[in-house]
Amino acid sequence: MRQGDLVTRKSYGGDLVFKIEQVERLRAVLRGIDYRLMADAPLTDLTAVNSTVVFEHARSVTPQFRESMRRLEQYRVDLQLRNQQAFRDKQKAGSTYFEMPGKVLHVDGDPTYLRKCMQLYGELRVPAEGFYIPEPQMADGLYRLLPQIKPDIVVITGHDGIIKVRKDRDINNLSNYKNSRNFVNAVQMARQYERSRDSLIVVAGACQSHFEALLQAGANFASSPARVLIHALDPLCIAAKVAYTSIKDTISMLDVMDLTVTGLDGLGGVETKGSYRLGIPGMKEAEQHT
Repeated sequence: MRQGDLVTRKSYGGDLVFKIEQVERLRAVLRGIDYRLMADAPLTDLTAVNSTVVFEHARSVTPQFRESMRRLEQYRVDLQLRNQQAFRDKQKAGSTYFEMPGKVLHVDGDPTYLRKCMQLYGELRVPAEGFYIPEPQMADGLYRLLPQIKPDIVVITGHDGIIKVRKDRDINNLSNYKNSRNFVNAVQMARQYERSRDSLIVVAGACQSHFEALLQAGANFASSPARVLIHALDPLCIAAKVAYTSIKDTISMLDVMDLTVTGLDGLGGVETKGSYRLGIPGMKEAEQHT
């Protein structure tokens, strides 16, 4: 077994596909392919998988996520149609408007997931800037990036997991998580930049992350209330929903639970205002008057 190989774990019945991140003393550090889980296992517990198995494994979760994407796109289109109708009712014919969806800063501890997320933000027409930052460096990265990007929404994600080899399996102890403390530090840095949960909306966490600690640190939405695995793209679904919800409206997890693969077991949060704004007149018309 070598770095970069795709494997499953015999002890878990081969339920998830991982990529070997590194090998140390006959143990492998693993990162999930479809789920934001970080784990480790002895090399003797690993079974190599071929590309066909990986394809079948990925395909098994694609329909559910694609349905989430379809709903997000439909929500965006419906919002646009409502705006057009309201504008026709109140303004003279020929007048136009422009949209300002919330801007996302997405920091990710996995470069592969980051590339996929940026592709999907583009498909959903969500303005976003993404950066690969290893989890231990995220707080420092946000210190530099937040004043530069000035986002409405920040997504802080990567890989996490409960360390199962510890004798102390207390899920309330941050030391028993692979990266939850790093995520908490990053959320705290975001809140040093902007204290208001409505001015800067924070989505944080990965698989099995310490949900309560992330909320207490200042996150609006976080994983994982039931310490379950979350789909790699679940944080994106919440960010996209917030980006296209009006600043006049409030979002709760009940509004977004059907958009994520893992639902309320995987992600929770507090009531939050949207970050979408409507502008009048349209940009081209506005430029003519300047």
